[in-house]
Amino acid sequence: MTDPSIILASLINGILTGAVYSLVALGLTLIYGVLHIINFAHGSLLMLCMYAVYFLFSIFGLDPYLSLPLVAVGAFGFGYALQRFVIGTASHGRDEITLLVTLGVSIVLENVALFVFTANERLVQVPYDLDGFDLGVTFVVVPQIVAFAASLVITLLLWLFIAKTDIGKAIRAVAKERQGARLVGINVDHVFAVSFGIGTACLGAAAALLAPTFPVAPQVGYSFVLIAFTVVVLGGMGSFFGALVGGLLIGITESLGGLFFGESLGKLGISLIFILILLFRPTGLFGQKANG
Repeated sequence: MTDPSIILASLINGILTGAVYSLVALGLTLIYGVLHIINFAHGSLLMLCMYAVYFLFSIFGLDPYLSLPLVAVGAFGFGYALQRFVIGTASHGRDEITLLVTLGVSIVLENVALFVFTANERLVQVPYDLDGFDLGVTFVVVPQIVAFAASLVITLLLWLFIAKTDIGKAIRAVAKERQGARLVGINVDHVFAVSFGIGTACLGAAAALLAPTFPVAPQVGYSFVLIAFTVVVLGGMGSFFGALVGGLLIGITESLGGLFFGESLGKLGISLIFILILLFRPTGLFGQKANG
């Protein structure tokens, strides 16, 4: 029988990791909530952001956490331009074509990264990566604490931005009824691009928080995007609160699964949750139309 203290330690680690999963999924659920499409380029964009954090650290010596606002702003600009001038233009307003375009963008980005950066893994080695606090049942390192706290703060700030600002109200209007929003004078194409840019900015923030603990390589986005899809489906498409809760649940599932079944088999629990949600509650825990 497993010691209860070990289970508690696994729960704590799962919650800390799950908060970052929530942040990765947050951008995905925002893009779905507004554009009503699944962004297959999500993982590739996360990979690019992680490379940006790595090179800012290795070339300029910029701490990953200090680079967070810089990478997030750059990611927003890149995401805005990608949606406005590539995805939006190539899709001609048809959602099914948009899916194929994002898939094509993903393939191009990953192959370009593989050619330019090679397949070698690179890690941001910060001096405080092993510093932390002893909680009695487990030792929590600084990168885990910072990632957890920052993910919660960013999620709250994004919710406030969508709920209280004029552009946030425009985003909600387009998500609810894009034709009606167009009729009242809202620039729908601009809102699409802003939403995509914000979703990509969330990846920039997540990349800065992940950099001290996860190595970056051209394929790094695969594992995170699979988890992000599961989080979005679990929490409910388009729900910020659902993304947060879903990320925490997935983090706990992964951690406990690894404890009881080993690291490789433990990840099967994530796929099992994904299948069960699709079978028994396809709208997710908080429903498809929830906005947080």
